[in-house]
Amino acid sequence: MNIYDLTIEELKDYFLDNGDKKYYADELFSWLYSREKRITSFNDASNIKKEVRERLSRDFSISNIEVVTVERAKDVSKYLFKLNDKEHIEAVLMNHDYGNSLCISSQVGCNMGCKFCESGRRKKVRNLTTGEMVEQILKVENESNLRISHVVIMGIGEPFDNYDNICNFIRIINHPKGLNIGSRHITVSTCGLVPKILEFSEFPYQVNLAISLHAPNDELRREIMPIAKVYPLKDLINAIKIYLEKTNRRVTFEYIMLDGVNDSVDNALELAHLLKGINSYVNLIPYNETEALQFKRSKPLTIAKFYDILKKNNITVTIRREFGGTISAACGQLRSKKEDL
Repeated sequence: MNIYDLTIEELKDYFLDNGDKKYYADELFSWLYSREKRITSFNDASNIKKEVRERLSRDFSISNIEVVTVERAKDVSKYLFKLNDKEHIEAVLMNHDYGNSLCISSQVGCNMGCKFCESGRRKKVRNLTTGEMVEQILKVENESNLRISHVVIMGIGEPFDNYDNICNFIRIINHPKGLNIGSRHITVSTCGLVPKILEFSEFPYQVNLAISLHAPNDELRREIMPIAKVYPLKDLINAIKIYLEKTNRRVTFEYIMLDGVNDSVDNALELAHLLKGINSYVNLIPYNETEALQFKRSKPLTIAKFYDILKKNNITVTIRREFGGTISAACGQLRSKKEDL
């Protein structure tokens, strides 16, 4: 079992079940997550008894992913990782003026099948374990010598299709003895799994929720996002309103700008009407084109006009700052390149 799969509470239970003091969990968490210590072998946890360290070595693995490739551009680095079963995933490090943000993967592949998404072109192989998600942060921090201050679960995969592991991941990275990343600096993205949005409204951490919307009506959304055939916009918006009522946390709507697909004046007006009165903001995303998919990014003037229409209709809106224009920036693109070799 991956040692990074365990929350501190689960680790305390492990030690108690083996007749040890539960404070070893605090000690081990410090060795695993403190940037000043950060062990790669249980033998290095010098204040834990030798026989306990030996048992830890028998019971747990401590390194389960490795960095294969890093592509770099201004303020961005894209990491390709190899897992123990030889599968590949990605993470993207973005340097902002407010800190360093890491976009991590939650699955190997994705079954949501969004037509514009490189990740969805390759079907889901399996969920990532909690530890494999945690290790993405650790490996990037070690390689970059930077502290990750913000985490976005928006890479390969649908996070809410791996719900339990995502929740444990948040518990670990948020814990003061873990990576101590503030809950308001953690964002989970979903394409719209309505039952999980409702379940997440009960999750007792003030993390941010982002909805991959990408279309203002059901007809268009069904064309580019198969999930809309299961959960129409009416159900999605109702779930978001319940989430807002329970959490009082503003929701982000992600909207990829696809040339001639979802970027018309009428689309902008529809979107403004759909989101009227909802405590949210819209993040307009210039599309990262790939050779394998036919979609093109909207023209800058079209994006600006779309933005202005939302603004004039009192929708809080931003245009996402672009990263990685000279690297394999699209989600899943670096993995696809590797798999296509």
